[in-house]
Amino acid sequence: MVFKSLNVANLTRLMVGLCVCGFGLTLMLQAHLGLSPWDVLSQGVSIRLGIAFGTASILIGAVVLLFWIPLRNRPGFGTIANALLIGTWANLFITLIPRSTNYLQSAAMFLIGLLLVGAASGLYISANLGAGPRDGLMLGLATKLGKPIWIVRTVVELTVLLIGWALGGQFREGTIIFAFTIGWLMQRSMRLFRSKTA
Repeated sequence: MVFKSLNVANLTRLMVGLCVCGFGLTLMLQAHLGLSPWDVLSQGVSIRLGIAFGTASILIGAVVLLFWIPLRNRPGFGTIANALLIGTWANLFITLIPRSTNYLQSAAMFLIGLLLVGAASGLYISANLGAGPRDGLMLGLATKLGKPIWIVRTVVELTVLLIGWALGGQFREGTIIFAFTIGWLMQRSMRLFRSKTA
């Protein structure tokens, strides 16, 4: 049970990781050079529903958790915290970080945001308090379907990317850079923080 890992050290890793992830995500959003597939969907939903980006992310996380039920996934404390806090932090940071006004500034913001998201992901994963809603969905589907995780992840992320893009989310060069680098950055971060799953 992941709740057995709920101590001060792991709780600190989780909370700091989620906060930094929200900050890094906001930098990428305000750089306006593209987002991760799930964040393209969040942005598209926020545009269509007229709600804040972070609120859309929380809403999508809640919907994704409903799909855990038929997959018989069990959420941990970190799962719920992930679903609620990254979007909450993003809503806060968006009010503090202005949108970039030139390409060089945008590129710097995006790259710093990408590095922060990669580092933060390894940090909160190392808390071992449960997978995030989206990662848990992909792991559950891979198990249920008997397919390799990379195939399931590719299909799911392409699907949410196309839906988000159709809704008005930003699909640009940053989206491609994110797709090709985030896995490596997360792996390095998980090793740095000595995650049990690294």
